[in-house]
Amino acid sequence: MDDLVEDRSKDREKLALWQGFDPTGHGGGMSLRKNPAQRSALRHIKQWTRERFQLGEDETIVVAELACAQPGCPPLETVIAFWTNDGADRHHIKIFKPALDVTEDDLPPRWMKKALIIHDSFGCDCC
Repeated sequence: MDDLVEDRSKDREKLALWQGFDPTGHGGGMSLRKNPAQRSALRHIKQWTRERFQLGEDETIVVAELACAQPGCPPLETVIAFWTNDGADRHHIKIFKPALDVTEDDLPPRWMKKALIIHDSFGCDCC
């Protein structure tokens, strides 16, 4: 039973790190806490996404800045996911630059909305 509690604790910590928070509060040499400019950039990207794809206030949008260590990958990229059709359709956008550098023009055009749907069999582990 203790292993299950420990696993859940680790899962919560991973989720917090993915969301950009340091659950330990220490931060070490590289704190993942967002500064006000980053938070503002993420809010703008979320609003642009809502407007561009005509999403209602009840539709979930997740915007995150992720570090990538794979060869050829930019050090920071911005990932956007949103769900439509009562959560049945997950849409995914990856912008190969930090959130602070993203502009509204970096979002795909509205007519690509259906092409952004990711099916469960796709195997995307980022969101």
